[in-house]
Amino acid sequence: MNIEFKKYAYGIVYALPCIYLFIGYWWLGNPELSLVPYLIPLIVFGLIPVVDWFLGKDPVNPNEGDQVDQLISESFYYWLTRAAVPIYLATIAGGAYVFVQQPMTYWQQAGWLFSMGTLGGILAINVGHELIHKASRIDQWCGGILLSSVLYSGFKVEHVRGHHVWVSTPKDASSSRFGQSLYAFLPNAYVKNFVNGWRLEAARLASKGLPALSWRNELIWWNALSIVMAVLITYWLGVGGLVFFLVQGAIAFTFLEIINYIEHYGLHRRKLGSGRYERTDITHSWNSNYLLTNLLLFQLQRHSDHHAYPKRPYQVLRHHEESPQLPAGYATMVLVALLPPLWFRLMNPRVDRYYQSSHREDG
Repeated sequence: MNIEFKKYAYGIVYALPCIYLFIGYWWLGNPELSLVPYLIPLIVFGLIPVVDWFLGKDPVNPNEGDQVDQLISESFYYWLTRAAVPIYLATIAGGAYVFVQQPMTYWQQAGWLFSMGTLGGILAINVGHELIHKASRIDQWCGGILLSSVLYSGFKVEHVRGHHVWVSTPKDASSSRFGQSLYAFLPNAYVKNFVNGWRLEAARLASKGLPALSWRNELIWWNALSIVMAVLITYWLGVGGLVFFLVQGAIAFTFLEIINYIEHYGLHRRKLGSGRYERTDITHSWNSNYLLTNLLLFQLQRHSDHHAYPKRPYQVLRHHEESPQLPAGYATMVLVALLPPLWFRLMNPRVDRYYQSSHREDG
């Protein structure tokens, strides 16, 4: 495999919303197909981990000498992520229509909503994350629209100005501590990240002599966009459409925080004699380099490189063997994180071994 193959293989992620919409259309005409609503989770958490294991690791790192500048200059990579905006909005509309029009049991409703929320975690959250790190206005707007579609627009502010500043320190609610279970982590992350997003935006405005409730507060606009989306889908499909919109967003942003839990579990930055924390580098995030999930998530799994060099676009993120390594891809690790005893048994020794082998202080 080479860079040129990966260039087009990233587009495989859009197969998932196509499958979701196709099976929804198929289900409308064949109501007896009771397993249809669970097909997306079966693919993401069943098939993909198996294929990841079969295909193995991603062998391609861009050559700094002649490939990186070329890859950064190619507009294809940028439009590929921007395409998530119309595709995801169309998927919400199609999914909501099926949810309202197709007679479903509670079990089927749960599956259809979970499928949509899973897609939200992959497309709206993950692609939105990539876009909000870009400097261009079009990317910033696309990222904001995607995050608004899953009711988590505060992430646009908090992630860049909060998480990337305080990652792997006690000040970051998105960095899980050693011995902390997922279920202890999630409520804290929800609340503190929401509050911190508004606090950071208020501080930005205060530095310009503006009040927090200024029209220039971007969180007011992005949250207003979420409300507009909710009103439109309610007007079109009624209360059922609103329920679909709200629940898919909650599932999607929960996946985001589960991934945050996985990406930084037990890792920390040392406090220096000056009282400041050491600079973030490739040792402060868990890395995973399984090929298929790398492609589906626009290389989010190369998270160590992303935090060390947050301005690097997804197509030039590198795998670092010396970074702490997860034992599997993200889909598998999500399932493990849901079972704290299994998670601690698998990950705590890895944290200990990593700090012992790298001669760093554990904490």
